[in-house]
Amino acid sequence: MSERTIEFEVLRYRPGTDPEPTFQTYRVACQDDWVVLDALNHIKDTIDGTLSYRWSCHMAVCGSCGMQVNGEPKLACKAFVRDYGGRIRVEPLATFPIERDLIVDMDDFLDKLQSVKPWIVREDDAKVTEGEGEYRQKPAELTRYRQFSMCINCMLCYSACPQYALNTDFIGPAALALAHRYNLDGRDQGNEERKDVVASHAGVWDCTFVGQCSAVCPKDVDPAAAIQQGKIAATTDFFLGMLMPKKGDK
Repeated sequence: MSERTIEFEVLRYRPGTDPEPTFQTYRVACQDDWVVLDALNHIKDTIDGTLSYRWSCHMAVCGSCGMQVNGEPKLACKAFVRDYGGRIRVEPLATFPIERDLIVDMDDFLDKLQSVKPWIVREDDAKVTEGEGEYRQKPAELTRYRQFSMCINCMLCYSACPQYALNTDFIGPAALALAHRYNLDGRDQGNEERKDVVASHAGVWDCTFVGQCSAVCPKDVDPAAAIQQGKIAATTDFFLGMLMPKKGDK
């Protein structure tokens, strides 16, 4: 198998120790089938053990190796070095605070994800607790939301989203796509509980539909489509509420 020497410019930064982020260059003899993550592992194992980054599965499933490769949000385990030239720049995901080197602080994303309750909410789980079985679905019911359920929380969409870069109050693409996924699930009854977040100004209405979130998504979730569908659902709910107010509503 042939090898090609590639220069990797890797951002290095230790907040509280380094005055500012800097780039460090490593020359790596890469095999044709290597991805950027393989090169980073080679650097850490044989050249510089102080380099810090996240990774786990190496199969584009865990979402932990998200970073910027030549300025584009990528999973390092899916970015083949053969698709780039002789120099590759690797940086942490944009818009997130840097913890160390290529590792970013995920707290804001996790808080936003938690706020939309990305799990099945039921008013009454008696069927399950009383041992009567499962809440079953037909294939057509699964098809409604299956695409939006493929999110692996890699945060590439947040790094690419210009609205999140300008306004960190924005709930963001992945969280809103997952909220929509559960709102479409026939087993779920949490639409009302999510509405205050999803239909708020910081929710679907802050999205300007640039579409970069869907362009960089490694699992073809299409969060931009989920958000636009969420806008339609929120508008429908608003007018239905005006025409047919619930008991107790003014």
